[in-house]
Formats: sequence, C-alpha cells, structure tokens
Amino acid sequence: MAGSTIPVVTRFAPSPTGFLHIGGARTALFNWLYSRSNGGQMLLRIEDTDRERSTQEAVDAILDGLKWLGLDWDGEPVSQFARADRHREVVEALLASGNAYRCYATQEELVAMREKAMAEGRPPRYDGSWRDRDAADAPAGVAPAIRFRAPQEGETVVDDQVQGRVVIPNKDLDDLIILRSDGNPTYNLSVVVDDHDMGVTHIVRGVDHLTNAARQSQIYLALGWDVPVMAHIPLIHGPDGAKLSKRHGALGVEAYRAMGYLPEAMRNYLARLGWSHGDDEIFSTEQMIEWFALDGIGKSAARFDFAKLENLNGHYMRATDDDALTEALLGALPYLPAGPEFAARLDDGRRAALRQAMPGLKDRAKTLVELLDGAQFLVAKRPLSPDEKAAQLLDNHGLETLSGARAALSACSQWATEDLESAIRAFAEEAGLKLGKVAQPLRAALTGRTTSPGIFDVLVVLGREESLARLDDALARM
Repeated sequence: MAGSTIPVVTRFAPSPTGFLHIGGARTALFNWLYSRSNGGQMLLRIEDTDRERSTQEAVDAILDGLKWLGLDWDGEPVSQFARADRHREVVEALLASGNAYRCYATQEELVAMREKAMAEGRPPRYDGSWRDRDAADAPAGVAPAIRFRAPQEGETVVDDQVQGRVVIPNKDLDDLIILRSDGNPTYNLSVVVDDHDMGVTHIVRGVDHLTNAARQSQIYLALGWDVPVMAHIPLIHGPDGAKLSKRHGALGVEAYRAMGYLPEAMRNYLARLGWSHGDDEIFSTEQMIEWFALDGIGKSAARFDFAKLENLNGHYMRATDDDALTEALLGALPYLPAGPEFAARLDDGRRAALRQAMPGLKDRAKTLVELLDGAQFLVAKRPLSPDEKAAQLLDNHGLETLSGARAALSACSQWATEDLESAIRAFAEEAGLKLGKVAQPLRAALTGRTTSPGIFDVLVVLGREESLARLDDALARM
C-alpha cells in the first residue's frame, strides 16, 4: 500500500490452456498498475499444473499478449508445475502439524456421499469420514489423497479491498484435497505456497476466486503465514448485461491486435472496465499509474462495448504523431488481415508516400485495419480495378470530365497542392462544373474508390508520373 514499509508485490498468474483473454488482460493491467503506482513489482507465474490442457503455444501467446499491451513483469516467469516438489514439502509440513490428513475414500464412496447429501437436501460435499480415523484402518495398497483439516466451527473472514468484508461460515467449507492420490498438488495449495514464497503482498484477481480466497486464507493461517491483501475485481459482461461471450468480445488479446487496436487505447479502455477516476475517460498510461488505487474499483460487473473501444481507439489514432502512427501501422502489418500483402508491395517510395498521406488517412479511420484499407490506393497495381461505385463515376460523362482534368494537371509546372488545386478549379469553372463533379471521377480513377483523403493530397502523394499514368489507364477505356 502507498506509504507502507513493505514493498508492494503483485502477481499475474494465468493458466496456459488458451490465449490471453480480455478478462485476463484486465487483471494483468490492474496488477501492473497497482504495483507501478506503489513503486513495487509485478511477478508473472504460469499456472501450468493442468498438464493435459497446458501448452507451450498458449504460454507464448500469453507472453506475447502482455508484451503487446506494454505490461512488463519483474524477473523471469515462474512455472507452477516446476515447483511441485516444494508444494509436496508443504503438504508434509501440514500433515506433521495435524492440519492435514490422509483420506482413503474411494471414488465410489465419494459419489455415494454426494448422492446421499443431495437426497437429504445438503450441499454435495465430502463428509469428513477419514478426518479422525486411525491410520491402522488404512486399506492396504491404496494411495491416499491428502486433505486439509479445515476448521469446522466459527467463520473465515476475507477483508476484501473491493468486495468489502466477506464472511463465510466454516461449516460451509469442507476438507479440500491438497495432494491427489497420484502425488500431484492441487490448485489452492499450490497458489498459497507460490504466493508466499514469491513474496506476494497483494492478490488482485477476478471475483470468481472469492470462495478460493476463504480456503486459501485457512491454509495461510494453518501454516503460520501472513495472508496477503486481497482484491477481487468484478467480472466483465457484454453490453447487454449477459456473461461475456465471443460475440461480445471474449476473445484473445491477439484478436484485438488483428482488429487494428492500438495497445495504448486498449490499456485505457481496459482500465475503465471496472475502475474509474472521477469523470475521466481518456488518460495516459502515466496518469493511470499515478491515479490507480484499489478503492477506485467498483463492485458491479463492467460492460464491454466495442463501439466505445472503437471510438476511443480513433481518438488515440488522431492524437498520435504522424511518424509514430506510420511506424505503428508498419509494425502491425504482420498481424492485420491484409497486412502481409500490403507489406509485400511497399518499397521506399511508397513507404514515404504512406507517411506523407498519414494526416488525411488517420482522420477517416478508427482502427489500423481501417487505416490500412484507406492506404490501399498507395500500393494498388495498375491498371486499377475500381469498385462498383467508383466504376459508375467513370461513365462516358465522367471520362470526358477526367480527360479535361488530366490536361489541366499535366500543364502544372509544380506538382504541389496549391498549384494542382488552382488548375482543377480553373478547369471546373471553365467547364461550368462544381469542384466535386471533377473531384469524383478523379478520385475514382486515382484510387479505385469513392472515398479517400483529399483529392489534391492524393495527387501529391502519388506523384506526377503515377497520377497521370493512372488517369491514362482510366481514359484508355473511352
């Protein structure tokens, strides 16, 4: 905490059974912001104990997603699976202190317990039948599971920084397994040992872990360890209030990169999903770090809204320096749907033209995908294939107008915006046409589309030779 003598240490602990989803990304962001705002550390632990579902591909995707979001961590990532011997060591300590015991209940017996409890209207839990039995009763040749001896009287309190004081009667918590009969530690035990050994002071995670918090608190106390400060953040729902699904945006972070969002816009948007600072909506990463506090996190589920994300991203794109935005687009090309093909057509001249066109391009785009789409005319192959609307502008009348405009442009001694505009305006006035009636077929012939940056900007970035050649291609259809 701010002003505390103990350095703040948070951790992000994803399971590598899939990509870094949006809820996980927000959890990582909140941990990162809290540690950075307090001059502390954020550690990264890969909870890879589920060997059947954990993959290296998912680990790589999680690390890549965090790096793209700009969320760095301190030290090397820790593998939970690699620490299994340490977890077993702590289980032995719990057995020695009487805070754990061996359970020889068979799978059939456990099923019968659950069915009996449900028939009697009780929660389907383990009934503690091996809790106080004599070791001499142990069946020969059966490997036992190790269960935590949970307190049966009183209550367990979690003083949560977001949810408030949460009280759970101990009678509602059964003796959970902490070591399976095959010798593998279970989640709740491993998390406690890892968080303690890594020096974690603050646990910031989803509210779906609140029941785990009670169980883990009991294990901490049984081991004589300090319980970290806990903050369980609300879940993310769709804009309709329903549980977040893929149609709402429950996608991997890599999908948002492919949709053309800027990492700084994603950080800003994710921060506002459940956390607030007054009425501020747009803030820099430096401001987020300065302002972030756990008491700014609300209890209610946040609502994911693509329209808001897109508008915020558009703001960031317009506010980004043209050189920086050009570099951001170039860096994102491998991940954007049409990016690799665009990159293959880029030479030094077209790269320079892209930078020159950026002021007009970014005003019309809310994502890098839209920005790239608007820039396609820069790398289009001649002769251009106009889209349906553009082709309609290049009818006989349009081509006649284009012929006169081409002659006016070729007469310009300087290929600069002011000179080109003066020439086209003079031609339009002489032909008795409004400027738009001349600009429309020009745009169709030069870009193959009906929308683009300003037509004179298009002429300048394409250059004299390319511009006149594209006009000639269109006029060859007459």
